[in-house]
Order: sequence, then C-alpha cells, then structure tokens
Amino acid sequence: MSQRKLTLGEFLPYQLSITSNAVSDLISRSYRGRFGLKIPEWRVMAVLGERGSATQRELVAATQMDKVTVNRASKALDDRGLIGRAPNETDGRSHHLALTAVGKELYDQIVPLALSVETEIEGILGNEEAAQLAELLAKLRARVSEMERKAD
Repeated sequence: MSQRKLTLGEFLPYQLSITSNAVSDLISRSYRGRFGLKIPEWRVMAVLGERGSATQRELVAATQMDKVTVNRASKALDDRGLIGRAPNETDGRSHHLALTAVGKELYDQIVPLALSVETEIEGILGNEEAAQLAELLAKLRARVSEMERKAD
C-alpha cells in the first residue's frame, strides 16, 4: 500500500491557517494604520468590549492565544490607556481588565469597520454558504477539542 503524498497547498490544516491569516490581515489593515493596534491587541479589546471585563486567564481562553501574547497585548493596551486593571477579589493573584472610556471609544470606532469586512467576506460566499462554513468550522473546532482531550 503506497503512502499518501503531502502537497502543502492541498493540506487542509495549511489551507485553514493561511485563510485565517489572510482574513485577519485584511481586517487588521482596517485598524492597524488608523488606530495603531496589532491583531492580538484588537482581539483582547474585542473580548473586553463584548464581556465588559475579564482576567488574563479568561482572555487566553476566549481568544485562543497563548498567555505571553495576551500579556503583551494587555500591557500595550494598558500603556496606551485603553484598558484598566482592577483587583480580582476572588483571586488576589489576578486582575480584572476592562476597557477605559478611551478604549471604549476606540472599540466603538473599530467595530463597524470589522463588521463591514465580515459582510464583504460573507458576500463572497452568499448567505447559505457563509452559514454552512460557520457550521463546518464549529464542527471542526469541536472535534479537534475532543481529539486534544483524548491525546492528553
């Protein structure tokens, strides 16, 4: 039995990765030059804008970024006065992070840009295909999580 040959351009994990990078880069171009934010910083702001506040551990889980990346992004946002820290009453070793008024203003300016790019991307596929893609991606994420749990 012959072994299947790997062709990187046809390798599904690679296709998912480069597509994700291309979409992230497209969206980030909308806010990188105009607002001076990197992708991890925007992701942290997006979670905080959605949730109100979160610990760094919660941000790691929500963004699926490693803790060093979340820490750097949080520090950069804090240095710019876009997020603030409050002590975590239930765990003295961590803090709750939240957007400041300036951070909320910036978030409110970026969201329409991000949503317009999403609309453009969904327009490429059409409503039905966009819904199918969202369903397939959710299925992949769930199955990969199962596979990771079994591997541990």
